[in-house]
Amino acid sequence: MITYLKRGKPETDRAEEDTKVRDIVSAALSEIEKTGDHAVRELSQKFDGYAPESFRLSQDEIDALIATVPESDLHDIRFAQAQVRRFAEAQRASMQDIEVETLPGVVLGHRNIPVQSVGCYVPGGKFPMVASAHMSVLTAAVAGVPRIVAATPPFRGKPNAAVIAAMHMAGAHEILVLGGIQAVGAMALGTPSISAVDMLVGPGNAFVAEAKRQLYGRVGIDLFAGPTETMVIADDTVDAEVCATDLLGQAEHGFNSPAVLVTNSRELAELTLAEIERILAILPTEETARASWRDYGEIILCDSYDEMLAVSEDLSSEHVQVMTERDDWFHRNMTSYGALFLGPRTNVANGDKVIGTNHTLPTRKAGRYTGGLWVGKFLKTHSYQKITSDAAAVEIGEYCSRLCLLEGFVGHAEQANLRVRRYGGRNIAFGTAAE
Repeated sequence: MITYLKRGKPETDRAEEDTKVRDIVSAALSEIEKTGDHAVRELSQKFDGYAPESFRLSQDEIDALIATVPESDLHDIRFAQAQVRRFAEAQRASMQDIEVETLPGVVLGHRNIPVQSVGCYVPGGKFPMVASAHMSVLTAAVAGVPRIVAATPPFRGKPNAAVIAAMHMAGAHEILVLGGIQAVGAMALGTPSISAVDMLVGPGNAFVAEAKRQLYGRVGIDLFAGPTETMVIADDTVDAEVCATDLLGQAEHGFNSPAVLVTNSRELAELTLAEIERILAILPTEETARASWRDYGEIILCDSYDEMLAVSEDLSSEHVQVMTERDDWFHRNMTSYGALFLGPRTNVANGDKVIGTNHTLPTRKAGRYTGGLWVGKFLKTHSYQKITSDAAAVEIGEYCSRLCLLEGFVGHAEQANLRVRRYGGRNIAFGTAAE
């Protein structure tokens, strides 16, 4: 039996919040489409109090900002980017172009072609998300994207030097100090000063995620990423301090970041509740983390590992930390999640910042149908075909002619019949099947 020792907000309340966000985003995107740079500037002033002469940084401005970053911080950024690059390059190497002769004279293939322009959103209004630059910009660079635009909001009224350094080091071709709906809208829709991109990627708050949702179709997107979510699956092989720390480590992201403990140990569940209160009292980000835990935190008590698995599959959380005596069993049987963190020695923060896997991951149950951002998201697999002999043109044409007429498509059939006439010397009456 599944028992909730703590529940978050009911779904009806969350749906009301979603509606408010949807309306705000829709109005903002409409203004950007109508008035372009004017709307972008007004929105930036309204939400961030920031309206410089140009949102795009010049190379001199980028160099000046990087010069203010301590060498120790640059060293750490280089290390993190090396891990992300190494894994992304291995992923890219796994994607091969193919060409195969399926019949004599019939050649089929596909090519993996980079998206030609990408807008990478790097959150930074509340916390400067240096790592998000590695995850989107660097991965796009490994994929070979020829135009990478990176946008990040001002932090405390000015560009955050470490974020700008990470964007530049990762391979951004254009850097915008612009946040939220206005950044995503400008990159997708284009303005007189910002050329539109073909695809949007990157995590963000509820407004950024909703803007990507509304813009999907006008541009491609990586996935619906944000607000962040975490789930800890644990049994009595770990203690409450580990569980509470891993839950609050993600709850501090924002006021609406779900954090869920799924366990088969009532003792662990109750001790974790108490430990969360102890840590919150000393956590500098208590205000944010406490609000998330109060409104979106949950503790779910199960009778068995099978029930724990079923809960996890249903919630399909973005980050899933598994710390049990059956970690490998969960790994083999889980199918719906953003990313897995197996065993107590690793944690979600490793994945967020440095270990090398991508931290832009599906939220709001999107893990049921997509994985996270990876180098393959920046590549389009395009097929091609060619026929190299008259005999193959005739053989395929005859089958095609008959199959087209089976469906009632005479114009389609004539495309095939024409080849049978020209390359096979056959006199096929117009609109009839090539027998």
